[in-house]
Amino acid sequence: MSPEDLAARHPRLYHVTDPGALQGILRHGLLPTSVLLTLFEVPEADRHPIERRRRPASVPVTHPSHGDAVITDNLPLSEAALALCLDDGLAPADWLALLNSRVFFWPDEESLARLLGARLNRNRDRLVLVLDTLGVARRHEQRMELSAINTGSTIRRPARRGLSTFTPLRLHGYEAWRRLRGGLDRIREVTVVDGVDRIADHLVEHYRVPARRPTP
Repeated sequence: MSPEDLAARHPRLYHVTDPGALQGILRHGLLPTSVLLTLFEVPEADRHPIERRRRPASVPVTHPSHGDAVITDNLPLSEAALALCLDDGLAPADWLALLNSRVFFWPDEESLARLLGARLNRNRDRLVLVLDTLGVARRHEQRMELSAINTGSTIRRPARRGLSTFTPLRLHGYEAWRRLRGGLDRIREVTVVDGVDRIADHLVEHYRVPARRPTP
C-alpha cells in the first residue's frame, strides 16, 4: 500500500497521550517508550520493568536537559492473557518489547472515540494529536506498519498475535492484505517503529479531552 492509498482511506491519524507531553513531543518527536528511555538515559536496570513488563500505572521520567516525560500505563494488557494468545514462540515480555519500540495511531474517529470512552480512560485528562496521514506516511513509510487488531489490549477474547501481526505498509495492497487475513479485517492500528520526528510538520490540530468527573 502506498502512502497515497493509506491517506485516501484514512486521511487523519489520531494519537492519545498525557496532556503534559505536548511540548516534549514538539521538541523531540513522538517517541516510543524504548527510544524515550534512551533519550532520557534511563539505566538498563530500570528499563527492564518499563519495557518488558505490564505497567499498572504511568511512569514519570526526568532528565537534566530534556525535562520531564510520562510513559503511559498499559493497563488493557494482561501478561497471563498474552501467554495464551502469542504465536511464534514469543513470551509476554517479548510482545511488550515489540510494542514499546513503536508509536501507535488510531486510523479513524470511531476507534478514537472507543478508546476515549473506555472505562480506563474516563477519569483522566487526555490529549489528542491529529496528524496528516499522507505527510507521516511519506516521511516514515519504510518504518510504518499496519495491524488488524488492537495490539495493546487483551480485554475480551484477545486475538492471536505474533510477528506477522504488524504488516509493513508497502508489503501488500489493501485488498491483498485483506484477502490474506480472510477478507473481513480492516486497519485497526497504524504504527511507526522508532517514532515520528518533526511532529509540527504533520500536526493538523490537538485538543484536550477532560476527565469525566464522577457525579456527586
